[in-house]
Amino acid sequence: MKKRNRVLALTMAAAMSASLLAGCGSSTQQDGAAASSEALASTTAAADGEEDNIIRVGVVCSMTGGSAIYGEGAQNAIDMAVEEINGGDSGYKIEIVNGGKVADDAKDAKQAMNAYNKVMADSPEAIVGSFFSSVTLPMAEQASKDGMLLLATGATNADVTLKGDTIFRNCFIDPYQGKMAALFAKDKGFTKVAVIYAKDDDYSNGLKDAFIENCESNGIEVAYTGECMTTDTDYSSQAAQAVASGAELLYYPCFLDTVPLLVGAARNAGFTGAIMGGDGWDGSDTTGLAAQFEDCYFTNHYSSEDTAPAVQNFVQKYTEKYGTESLNACAALYYDAMYMLVQAAENAGGTDTASLVKGMTGMSFTGVGGDITLDENGDAIKSIAVNTFVDGAVKWTETLGSDGAVVSKAD
Repeated sequence: MKKRNRVLALTMAAAMSASLLAGCGSSTQQDGAAASSEALASTTAAADGEEDNIIRVGVVCSMTGGSAIYGEGAQNAIDMAVEEINGGDSGYKIEIVNGGKVADDAKDAKQAMNAYNKVMADSPEAIVGSFFSSVTLPMAEQASKDGMLLLATGATNADVTLKGDTIFRNCFIDPYQGKMAALFAKDKGFTKVAVIYAKDDDYSNGLKDAFIENCESNGIEVAYTGECMTTDTDYSSQAAQAVASGAELLYYPCFLDTVPLLVGAARNAGFTGAIMGGDGWDGSDTTGLAAQFEDCYFTNHYSSEDTAPAVQNFVQKYTEKYGTESLNACAALYYDAMYMLVQAAENAGGTDTASLVKGMTGMSFTGVGGDITLDENGDAIKSIAVNTFVDGAVKWTETLGSDGAVVSKAD
C-alpha cells in the first residue's frame, strides 16, 4: 500500500469522531494522532456546510528581514491568483485566512511555528508555504500530526515531504537541483570545480552534497571545498583558495543576502571563471557589481523570459499590478500553489482537507513553473531553468529537462 492511502483511514476516523471533537481546539501540544483526527474532522465538517465551494487557505512566508522581497512576491502573487480564481468559472473560490495576509515566518523556525499556529487558529483546509526549508521542516512535521495539507513552495530540502502523507511541494528538491548544476557544468565542458558552502545551513549542505556527488560521477574534479557561515561577511580566504585550486567554475549554493559578497570577493581574488548557485540566488542585488556578475549562473524554478503562454501571462499581469522588483520565483510558486489547490478540489470533488490531499496526490499540473508531476513522496518532477546575468540583470539562458538535456533555449 502506498503511503498516501493511509490518509483515507484517517478521514474515516475523523468523520466518526467529529461530534466528540467538536468542543476541542487544535493545539500543537496535543497528541499527534488526536490533532490529526480533529483537524480532518473540522475541515470535513466545514466543507459539508455553507463553504462547500470555498477553499480556506493559510499562507506563510518571510515578510520581514533580508528575505522580505520573497514575502512581498508571495503576497502579491496570491492576491492576484485569488482575484482571478474567485472571478473565474471553476466553481471554486479561495479565501485566505488571517485577514488575507501572509503570516510572517521571518526566516526563523520558532517564528515559523508561531505563523503556523496563527493561521491554524482560523481553521484552514490547506496551508501554503514556506519558501525556506529551515522554517518549513518544523511546520511540515506539525502539519502531518494535525492532518493538515501543507503545500511547500521553495522548500527544497528532501526531508520536507517525508514528514507525512499530507505534505507536498511544487518546487524541485535539493538533490535534483544539485544534480542539474553538475550536468550544466559537464555540458559546458568544465573539468575542475571549487565549492564554497555554508556549513550551518541545510539548504547549502544539500546542494553541495548533490553537486559534488554528481560532479565526481561525471568525471569532474572537485579541486577545493571551502566552508563558511551564513553570517559571514568576508570570503577572501575561501576565494583565494578557490583561485589557487585552478577551478574553472565556483559553486556557491547559498542565499541571496550573501551572494554579492561572495561574487565580489571571488572576482577581487582573481577568479575569472564561472560562478554558479541555486534558486537561493534569485533576487540578488547586483548594484555596483554588474561586471563581477558576468559569467555567473543560477538554477531556478522558472524564468520570467520563458516564452510559454502561462509564464508570459503571469509576468504581464504581475508587472502591470506590482512592477518587476518582486517578480521572482517565489511569487511564481505561490501563484501556482493557489491554482494547484483548485485543481485538487476539482480532482476530488471537495474542499475539505482530506479531499484536497486526495486530489493533490499524484497530480499532473501545468502552470508558471511548467509541467509538474507529483511523485509518490509528493515531490515535483519538473524542468529547471538556468539563468545568467547581463549588465547586472537576470537573463534566461536555457531550461533543462529531468535528464539534464536542454529542452528550450534563449535566442
